[in-house]
Amino acid sequence: MSAEPPIPFHPHITEQVSFDRRELGVILSLYGRMVACGEWRDYGISALREFAVFSVFRRTAETPLYRIEKRPKLRNRQGMYSVVGMDGKVLRRGHDLAMVLRVLERKLIRPID
Repeated sequence: MSAEPPIPFHPHITEQVSFDRRELGVILSLYGRMVACGEWRDYGISALREFAVFSVFRRTAETPLYRIEKRPKLRNRQGMYSVVGMDGKVLRRGHDLAMVLRVLERKLIRPID
């Protein structure tokens, strides 16, 4: 009588979409400059199954001012990166994260008094 080895159990691991180190470097560079200007104060990161979100807040208890989203399913169509405003309107979408974030960098340009 020989004992058969048990059937290996592999739990179903759901994959998550997240920002990689390079993408976070670009986002946090902009975030640091905006914090230095006093525009932004807090952020939150969500890694979900379909997309990843970097939310920017003026104050902690508010709704986000902007959401920087990464949706890999849109990679071959409109571009997987997008910036979404507080009202849900897509401000910019594209394939290059640095180019998409330029819509937010315009807030840094101010006249000198």
